[in-house]
Amino acid sequence: MSVVSVIVPIRKRIEAGSPRRLILASASPRRQAAFRLLGLPFEVSAAEVDESPHQGELPADLVLRLSLAKARAVAAGTDGLALVVGADTAVAFEGESLGKPGSVEEARQMLLRLRGQIHQVHSAIAMIDTESGRESACLSTTQVQMRNYALEEIEAYIASGDPFDKAGAYAIQHSVFRPAMQVVGCYSNVMGVPLRLLVSGLQSAGLALDVDAQTLCPQFTGQTCTASCMEDT
Repeated sequence: MSVVSVIVPIRKRIEAGSPRRLILASASPRRQAAFRLLGLPFEVSAAEVDESPHQGELPADLVLRLSLAKARAVAAGTDGLALVVGADTAVAFEGESLGKPGSVEEARQMLLRLRGQIHQVHSAIAMIDTESGRESACLSTTQVQMRNYALEEIEAYIASGDPFDKAGAYAIQHSVFRPAMQVVGCYSNVMGVPLRLLVSGLQSAGLALDVDAQTLCPQFTGQTCTASCMEDT
């Protein structure tokens, strides 16, 4: 299930031959991999922002705020015309935002808390047109049911080093750990890139794409795209 919240829509078309650049405000290898599938030239400019949640801030509000903050930070330092895309992802469990673990013990505790439980993953995509100054942000939410993995599996996964750059301390696509038993909604959203929202946002901003989200999804996730990936409720 996905929820979309549009703050300020981008409607400006890009004319043929426009010098406007596409900039991804993220150092995430997964997001860069998704952008490469678009078939468009793009640049990467990692944004340095404080990702700490505000007191009482809901996980969905957090990712919307941070995706915009990242896009704004990069846009502010960009010369010339550009469309800057920021993104953020958080795991929400019992009303709390679970970000990237800062230590082995924090990763262990996150994975223990999530084991056998249902949680939500929120990802937001923000876009800023530096020519018009217009901004947009949208949110996708997916429900994930974790399996009852063993303690030994947790320790082996932590030892692999994979949890430490992942919200909630896990990668749903990890071929060995495979932490989830059921996903309701957009699978790519759990990987940090809600492809339907990314593609529709870029098209609304005027970019002509030769691919659609349903085609991109299995290439990016390795999963068969379902109708629930393409719908918002």
